[in-house]
Amino acid sequence: MSTPLKRVHGYLAEFSSTKDVYHAAEQVRAAGYSSWDVHSPFPVHGMDEAMGLPRSILPRFVLIGGIIGITTAFLLEFLTQVVIYPTVVQAKPANIYTIAAFFPVMFELTILFSAFTALFTCLIMMKLPRLHHPLFNSQNFGKFSDDKFFLCIEARDPKFSPEKTKAFLAGLGGANIELVEDEL
Repeated sequence: MSTPLKRVHGYLAEFSSTKDVYHAAEQVRAAGYSSWDVHSPFPVHGMDEAMGLPRSILPRFVLIGGIIGITTAFLLEFLTQVVIYPTVVQAKPANIYTIAAFFPVMFELTILFSAFTALFTCLIMMKLPRLHHPLFNSQNFGKFSDDKFFLCIEARDPKFSPEKTKAFLAGLGGANIELVEDEL
């Protein structure tokens, strides 16, 4: 029976407090690593800045989705109710001034398109659906959802070196430093 081929995902280091993982994240960023992540049981205030993450582009996509939604609603209603088949209700004019009647549908389609844009953009940005992640193979990673904090430097990082990266994480105060592998 042959053993399955394995690929190195990276090193995973455990930290016991938010303060420790926060300062470790600052030092990893300062050291020039680019492919790494922090995992914690709750959001840590300021971690984005400590990791050097730029502001998300998601709001821009949601704005574009909302603009497409309101434009779609306006064109749909205006073309069908004014241009193609003018609907005269109680002798009111069928022109651009009847836009007030279009507001409920315009509002709803703006919200609908924005919500779908946010959902699908998030899925694409997070590369989901992903049924398995190499960190799930770790013996210690399950504790991240209870009370531990983890920092993982991935092997795809240009600065990754098995010996130096492990020593670097140990120097940051990381405990239970583990080499995480993924089956091919």
